Amino acid sequence: METTHRVHTGDARDLPLPDDSVELVVTSPPYPMIEMWDDIFASLDPAIGDALDDGDGDRAFALMHDVLDSAWDELARVLAPGGIACINVGDATRSLEDGFRSYPNHAEITNRLTGHGLRALPDILWRKPTNSGAKFMGSGMVPPNAYPTLEHEHVLVFRNGERRRLEPGADRRYESAYFWEERNEWFSDLWELPGETQAIDDGLRDRSGAFPLTVPYRLVSMFSVYGDTVLDPFLGTGTTTLAAMVAGRNSVGVDRDPDLLAALDRRVGDASERSRSLARERLDAHREWVERRRADGKEPGYEAEYYDFAVNTKQERRVRFYAVESVEATDDGFRVVHEAVE
Repeated sequence: METTHRVHTGDARDLPLPDDSVELVVTSPPYPMIEMWDDIFASLDPAIGDALDDGDGDRAFALMHDVLDSAWDELARVLAPGGIACINVGDATRSLEDGFRSYPNHAEITNRLTGHGLRALPDILWRKPTNSGAKFMGSGMVPPNAYPTLEHEHVLVFRNGERRRLEPGADRRYESAYFWEERNEWFSDLWELPGETQAIDDGLRDRSGAFPLTVPYRLVSMFSVYGDTVLDPFLGTGTTTLAAMVAGRNSVGVDRDPDLLAALDRRVGDASERSRSLARERLDAHREWVERRRADGKEPGYEAEYYDFAVNTKQERRVRFYAVESVEATDDGFRVVHEAVE
């Protein structure tokens, strides 16, 4: 199996893609009203800088989302009918001249994307707990002026129209199956996953809000099948591209900053080992689950076709994992050869 991974320096508001050309979007945009992205937003609309200088948080918030809205319009254009869009975003808290407040980015993005015709589906709360004593805000140990700390972000999920229909019995769909016990964990509306520190230059880290590989890898595995194309219009250091590689999907990534995209060249070197490690972890975890199931007197009802273990449902029988065998640089990204994991 081969996959292609195109990487472009460009603008999410003007994607180099035809209509209806991707089956899945997984992305994490700049978060409005988080200071690390102020300069980026102000460079795209100087009125944002003026609003921040004036201490007008509500106006700055609305203008930042106006900038993102053009990207959401492009996303809706390129997403195929039945395709899924997953947007990771956090809300913001901030004090300006108009006082301290929370800025609900997840709600505003939901309003904008549904305004472009996408259907909002149940979303996921990604909880990233911290033990820092400095995380609490407000008046210390006495009421009433402290605030709950934000330890979660949102993974918003949208679909373009009705459910997608694949050809009956399609190998690529059933080989892309996840295990029954994975379904029960992944499709929960609460994920507790730690953040990930990336081994990239400090200057680049200041400009990147990348999520850990586990997040896009899960989403790619949940909402796409082998042969699909995954888009990240805010690619950053390329975590979504790496997730698509190790999951055996095609991908397209776009980012304005060529220095961030260059970091991906260094990260793909371990794509083969990451893909094999993830496949081994999932296969070993399933074998352990089968043993626990049997110890409880519950025998899984089916045998896997490609592996020496049982599975719980008929839909899992043809599950098959593919690992990265080789990665070759191309003029616009990478070509990847995958081999089946036995």
